[in-house]
Amino acid sequence: MYIALISIIIFICVLLVLVVLAQNPKGGGLSSQFGGSTSQLMGVKRTGDLLEKLTWGFAIALVVLTLGTHMLSSTGEGTVRSVNEERARQSQMPAAPAGALPGADTTAAIPGAGEIPTMVDTATQE
Repeated sequence: MYIALISIIIFICVLLVLVVLAQNPKGGGLSSQFGGSTSQLMGVKRTGDLLEKLTWGFAIALVVLTLGTHMLSSTGEGTVRSVNEERARQSQMPAAPAGALPGADTTAAIPGAGEIPTMVDTATQE
């Protein structure tokens, strides 16, 4: 079922790309090639209206199917579909010992002013 939804999503994406590319941003597009804005194509008053409705329909279908695949994959038997999630689960850090909390290490000391080496500017040295 998951593979079928993904293949439908890919098909809708291809159709959405084709419909968007068929439109002209200045109002021409396919409607100007079929005799202007008053053309009759398969009973549709203007192809611009048809392309706009198809664009909205494909976009809404894409969102609904994408949410459907998410719902389908999140209610599975606990199987991980993401490679990143699987790797994150496999590489979890082991728990730290009880006495080794970060910031609780008191053996590290801040060096004094005499222990810090002086900076040497190598650009001015000859």
